[in-house]
Amino acid sequence: MSLTFRLAGLLALAGVTSACGFHLRNAISIPPELNPVRVVAPDPYSPLAETLADAMTNAGAQAATDPTQPATTLQIFTERWGDTPISIDQLGRAQEFSLRYAVIFALVDPQGNVVVPRQAVELSRDYVAPPADSVGATSERELLARELRRDMSTAILRRVGAALNVTHPERRGRDSVIEP
Repeated sequence: MSLTFRLAGLLALAGVTSACGFHLRNAISIPPELNPVRVVAPDPYSPLAETLADAMTNAGAQAATDPTQPATTLQIFTERWGDTPISIDQLGRAQEFSLRYAVIFALVDPQGNVVVPRQAVELSRDYVAPPADSVGATSERELLARELRRDMSTAILRRVGAALNVTHPERRGRDSVIEP
């Protein structure tokens, strides 16, 4: 292929991509006045809290190391899981389930001002679990639970980022990353 043909193809791809509404998503960056940040959950060993703490650190937050030090607090009030059967076989056994994950959280700055008010985020995924394949169903459910936990962390950080764009508009569009 000639170089001209390749360049024309790249330009056409760029044109199509921009025409479909694709754009760079802004990365979340924590303003310095909100540092340090602490993630608090009812379960001190919550995998979601650990994931969120890591993500906040990646967004530029400094972790609060002293529990007596005033800090911005990402408070996770509840984490709820549920399995709901959505289809049954001819013997009345559930074969397909909807795995639901709901979290209620809020973000409060060191002065006690609410940055992100208490709100709920709910995610769900459907999966098939034939009654005869109990080992495979358990592993698929665990895999989906890990995926939902990761997606929940992302959803919470997006909401925090949106709130920060409202309260700190000067930071809007500062850093950009490509996300699907």
